[in-house]
Formats: sequence, structure tokens, C-alpha cells
Amino acid sequence: MSPNGQAVLLASVPMPLGTVFHRHSHPAHQLAWTNTSVLEVETAEGVWVLPPTRALWLPAGVLHETRATGPTVLRGIYLDPERYLVDWSAPTPIAVGPLLAALLRHLERELDPDARERAEAMLPDLLEPVSAVAIDLPMPSDPRARDVAEALLADPADPRTLTHFGRDLGASARTLSRGFGDGTGMTFSRWRASARMRAAVALLAAGHPISQVASEVGYDTASAFVAAFRRVTGTTPGALF
Repeated sequence: MSPNGQAVLLASVPMPLGTVFHRHSHPAHQLAWTNTSVLEVETAEGVWVLPPTRALWLPAGVLHETRATGPTVLRGIYLDPERYLVDWSAPTPIAVGPLLAALLRHLERELDPDARERAEAMLPDLLEPVSAVAIDLPMPSDPRARDVAEALLADPADPRTLTHFGRDLGASARTLSRGFGDGTGMTFSRWRASARMRAAVALLAAGHPISQVASEVGYDTASAFVAAFRRVTGTTPGALF
């Protein structure tokens, strides 16, 4: 994979707020990870929101887009598919605990060939898949439904119903509901919940307490927020962080 025979290549790429690496793929497998802030990776399955405790395994050739919701550094770990025959054909979230994080930092150093070979051999044993789902958040194609979606992305706690939005946009609630269903394959309530959870992960990664995050994304109680978080992401905030 590389001219010096390394099976694993690591790259650190600064990503200021708003940076987007548009749809692309790699000939190598990739672990997309950041040890600061939050990384968003979009694949055909949806949007994976990755705090420092999660990386995303991207098989060679999988199209994806990478975004920074705040200043961060992409830790790109690229693995030779001929030497790492890991049987994951789809994007797979990986737990990043202290041992894996330490190994990745170790591999960034200048190592002699024997030390590098030993370290690279350890890596597959530390790749532990975790139960999580991508946050599916396609944008509506209908212009009025898209206006609603963009308002909710800007303020996830916005409490307005489709009826209220419709009064401002000159459309009925039924028309807006159809715009969400036809354009995204999701109901309005499901789309809103996904948008709230996408925003919540970034707030949690920044250290905001659950009670505060619940309020900032539109939930009256922490318990209601945690229940919604589990429904959308497949895990709890505590397990994710």
C-alpha cells in the first residue's frame, strides 16, 4: 500500500469549522476518527456522528463525505486491504478505548520495521464493533419542506408544528408532511428527532451535561431525551461517551 511497506498509514488533517470533504472513496480501508470534538461521516446508510470514543470503519471503495461540525482534526487511518482481511463489507462503528487510542498514537511515531510490524499486527484485535446506527437525515426536495428542515437544523429546539410552519410558508400541514415523506422517506416527527440527536451528539462531546443538552435540542426532561436518543442511535448518551 505504501512505498516503505507499511500496512497502516496515518494522516492528521486539520478541519476548521464547516470543512467538508465531499463524496469520495479510498483504495484502502479507512478508520475515520477524531480525538477532539466530533466528526460527521455520511455514507449511503446515513450520517455517522463520531465523538472521540467512536471511529468508523469504511471498507475500501465505499463512497463517503466527511464534515466538521466544529474545529477538529481528522485522524485518517488507512489499512492495506490485501493485508487486513477484515470481514466487514459495510461501514461499521468501532469503539475507541484507551488501548486502541494509545496504539494509534504509537503508530504515528517513527518506528523501526520490527516494532512497526508488531504494532500493526495488534490492530485487528483491538477493532471492536459496537451497536450503533447511522442517523438518517436526508433533506427534502420540496422547497417548502426544505425550508422547515433548514429551520430545524439551525434551531433543533424549535417547537413549531407543521401547522405553525405552514402558516409562515403559505402551505398546509398536509402539504409539508407529504413533502417530508416523498422527499426523505421519513415522517416529519422522525426527521425532527434525527436532527435533534445529530445536534445533541456535538453538544455532548463538548462536555454539556445531559439535562442541558436535552433542553437545547427540545426535550422537557432528560429521561425523554435519553429515550429518544436510544431510539435514533441505538445506544444511550452514557454508552456513547
